[in-house]
Amino acid sequence: MRMHVANKFTAHSSMATRWTRSCTLLSSPQYLSYAITDHRELCRVLNSCKSSFYFRIVIETHTMIIKYGYGTYPSIVASLVSAYKHCDKLSLAYRLLDQVFCWNFDLVTFNIIIEKFMKLGEYGIAKKVFSKMPVQDVVSWNSIIGGYIRNARFEEALIFFREMLSSNVEPDKFTFASIITGCARLGALNHALWVHDLMIEKRIELNFILSSALIDMYSKCGRIQAAEEVFDSVQRDDVSVWNAMISGLAIHGLATDAITIFSKMEVENVLPDSITFLGLLTACTHCGMVEVGRKYFDRMTSHYSIQPQLEHYGAMVDLLGRAGHVEEAYGIITSMKMDPDVVIWRALLSACRTYKKPELGEVAIANISRLKGGDYVLLSNMYCSLERWDSAQRAREIMQKKGVRKNQGKSWLELAGVIHQFKAGDRSHPEFASINKVLGGLIQRTKLEGFLPATELVLMDVSEEEKEGNLYHHSEKLALAYGILKTSPGTEIRVSKNLRICPDCHSWIKMISRLLSRVIIVRDRIRFHRFQGGLCSCGDYW
Repeated sequence: MRMHVANKFTAHSSMATRWTRSCTLLSSPQYLSYAITDHRELCRVLNSCKSSFYFRIVIETHTMIIKYGYGTYPSIVASLVSAYKHCDKLSLAYRLLDQVFCWNFDLVTFNIIIEKFMKLGEYGIAKKVFSKMPVQDVVSWNSIIGGYIRNARFEEALIFFREMLSSNVEPDKFTFASIITGCARLGALNHALWVHDLMIEKRIELNFILSSALIDMYSKCGRIQAAEEVFDSVQRDDVSVWNAMISGLAIHGLATDAITIFSKMEVENVLPDSITFLGLLTACTHCGMVEVGRKYFDRMTSHYSIQPQLEHYGAMVDLLGRAGHVEEAYGIITSMKMDPDVVIWRALLSACRTYKKPELGEVAIANISRLKGGDYVLLSNMYCSLERWDSAQRAREIMQKKGVRKNQGKSWLELAGVIHQFKAGDRSHPEFASINKVLGGLIQRTKLEGFLPATELVLMDVSEEEKEGNLYHHSEKLALAYGILKTSPGTEIRVSKNLRICPDCHSWIKMISRLLSRVIIVRDRIRFHRFQGGLCSCGDYW
């Protein structure tokens, strides 16, 4: 019978002492004074070494793993391969991986290894293991598809799903739950419709997880009516189904409808939870319903004894900040019983930029522990709008000194079942010349109609002409131009974006929707915008 690993370390105290001393050389407190009790502690050491690129510790840990008989533990193997890879020792990582296939692992063990790699974010290595497995069952396919979804590799997950359909393994409820989530995150309506039809064809019985996922999928693909049809047709005894509908209506700016659903929920005696109220607060945020939002925030504790979490405080700060109650939003932060997170301070910073409150904006910046490019850009733009050029320049210089870059804008759209992606300023698309020609024509038409680019949103140290050029190649404009190039007049165009849509693009797309008599739907990081006839469903409040 295997001895407890602690006893083994006692028997080989000199090696263990040297190894522990090596761990203490690492600067982060998480490495200090490890008391190794089992293989899980060894995994934690290896995962810690990854972030510090501490190759010597990995080697010594590997030696101890072999000595004490943990060399074939799936979690240990996965952590070791990942640690070698992160220490830039790919040859060792793949040599170890090759050994795995000589150990005659059974199917269950291989599935565990794939799942472990996915949890570590090593989806590429998981794919190698999966492809070399002598046989795969439904758990294998679910692990690889679900893992790619969790690692935000949605298109690759769809490719695996199609391969699964071509294999002799039938997808189950878990498979569909994962792939529905992928369609939702992509906003890929054609894929969503295909997956739903496939579920019906294969007679997959709906449970509350699949019902919620379908509602969420249609909501995030821009078909809120289809989401409501699913909601009306399924069993609704679980709160998650109601939450999916409320949250879906919220991101479409349909606050009144979300409140109506909540009222029905109370009538049907389904108890709300913290997610329910987060959806309601989000709905109020998108529509500027400050008083209603305050009411629901109070009602959480007074009627349902649900204590606000960070997300609820963040929603309230966002609600108040967007509506111009910036000081009250700051008051919410100072009165919190927990430490505000980065998201909350960014919400305040965004409100300070909109309503030109540089003093509070500086307070927000000072409290953001890990500044990202967007935070500095918000502060710099706020100073620019106040014509405080020196302060704006200082913010940019700090950003440059720290090597912080603004998150790059990315947009994508689905045409004929294919996802086409665009980055801001990217000219690498094979049809860029045609896209640019269409975009140039649209720009000229909008200029003739009196459109003025919001050049104050661009870096101040370039010419006005360069500023306009930067604005004209935002990712959503490139995606929209491609959609117009590839579709017939009058066709609805749906674009998804990873960031919040900027005011310039918002105003420009409104005008395009009127000039071309098109419905244009843009899903940004926060909500949906439905442009039609020169107007937007958000009412210019987002």
